[in-house]
Order: sequence, then C-alpha cells, then structure tokens
Amino acid sequence: MAMVFINKAIIMQYAHSMTLLTLQQLATTLLIHFGRQMGYTRAKGVDITTARRLLPISLFYNANVAFALASLKGVNIPMYIAIKRLTPLAVLIAGFFSGKGKPTTQVTLSVVLTAVGVLVAAIGDFSFDLPGYTMALTSVFFQTMYLVLVEKSGAEEGLSSIEIMFYNSFLSLPFLLFLIIATGEFPNSLALLLVKSNSFSFLFILLLSLVMGIALNYTMFLCTIVNSALTTTIVGVLKGVGSTTLGFVLLGGVQVHGLNVTGLVINTAGGVWYSYAKYQQKKIKAPKVVMDLEAHRR
Repeated sequence: MAMVFINKAIIMQYAHSMTLLTLQQLATTLLIHFGRQMGYTRAKGVDITTARRLLPISLFYNANVAFALASLKGVNIPMYIAIKRLTPLAVLIAGFFSGKGKPTTQVTLSVVLTAVGVLVAAIGDFSFDLPGYTMALTSVFFQTMYLVLVEKSGAEEGLSSIEIMFYNSFLSLPFLLFLIIATGEFPNSLALLLVKSNSFSFLFILLLSLVMGIALNYTMFLCTIVNSALTTTIVGVLKGVGSTTLGFVLLGGVQVHGLNVTGLVINTAGGVWYSYAKYQQKKIKAPKVVMDLEAHRR
C-alpha cells in the first residue's frame, strides 16, 4: 500500500521512471549477491540454463512496472488502484487457458464483481486520462503474465522467491540500461538525480522506495509460490481499501463522484468475497486431507 504513495511522491519530483526502476533492480541484485557471499542466504549462483528459462519473467515484470509508473503521471491513485484490480480477472482467465482447471463458482463470481467495480468507478472518473488508462491496462496484462510464470517456476523448477527475485533483477539490468539510453532518459536523468541529491527529503524518499521495493518484491514472489498468482492479486485488491481512502485525502487530483465511490465499494466487496470463498474452500478440503491420511495409515 505504501509503495503506491511513495512512487507517486517520487514521480511528482523526478519523472524519469525507467531510471528509478534501474536503480531498484541494481540495488536488489547487489543486495542478494553480497548476502549470498556473506552467508545470509542460501540462494544459488547464476546458472545460464535457469537464466534463459526465467528471462520472460524478467521482461514481463519490468514492462509491468514501467507502464505502471508511467500511468501514475496521468491517473489519480484511487483509479490507478481500481484499474490494477482487473488483474485477478486476467489471472483467472490466464490460469484457465494454461490448464489449471475451472475455478469454483464463488471464486469466479467474486473476481467478476471486482472487475465490474472497476468499470463503474471508471465511469465516475471525471479526470479520465486516456494515455494514463491505456498504460495502466497494459501494466495489468504484463503483471498477469509474470505472476503466472512465477507460480509455474516455483512449482516446476523448485526455485525459492529470493532466487527468482535475483534472476529477475539481474536479467533486467541490460534491458533497462538499453531502454534508458534509447529513450533519451540517460544521461539527463543522471544529471537531474545528482542535482536532486542535495535535497535530504528526496534522498529519503528514494532510499525508502528502494528498500520497500525489494521487500515488496520478495513477499510478492513468496506469496505467489506458496499460494497462487490469483491469491496474490486478490490480496492486492484488499490492501486497496486503505490506499484508496488515503489517495482521496492525501494526494488529491480526484473529483469525487457517486459512481466513483460506488465502483470502489463494489470492487472491495469482490475482494472480500474472494477471501471468504477461498477460506470456505480450504475448510472443506482440510477434513478430506485428514481422512485420506488416516486411510493411508490403515
């Protein structure tokens, strides 16, 4: 929840989003590398075969973050959060076509309700910015792809969340360096960064962004591997309750309308319903597992 506000605060002072992403990935790579050297993590070293298999995750991840950061320039935070809540529907569809099987009726309806809330909120958004909405929706597509691939990599390859995060960051660097040079961000972004470094408040927000970005990626990859890509996106929906409320109050840029608020409420209700449906699903499965274990012992 905090990362949305921190990213928005940085973008308002420093518009070079690709350079910010490059710094975050560099910091992640160095932190895990030195952590491995010093014995703080048991993550394995670079393996070329594994790197090739995880390259698509890295490309989709960086495309997601890049489009998300760019969209924040034109979309207010409550609507940005609402658009990103379309991700569960996209993950649900992607999971079905990738062979995960048909989800339960309650899970499907709760995810659809979440998407309906987004559409209602969008109708009530008078500050509608077409480029901003387009970039946010593109970000949803890329986020769906990399979360589905992370879930698959954790299950099939047996990689830990730290290992996936290391490969993701390491493989991102050449791609990001090429982008910031090709788009003309560099060297202007570096010059502006040096100028901004005289401001203690900017340095504090930048450092906070790097640290929290690393923590967020770790927990997100871990949640996706332990649970599922769909659960990770729904958790994102639930954290949006506080983000949306604070976004209306703290950062402004929002013309409040009845449809806008109604859509966000519907959106949140869909997230709560999904959590309830998954909890009920787990309760039903638990006794069955116990019975199967007992039958096996006999």
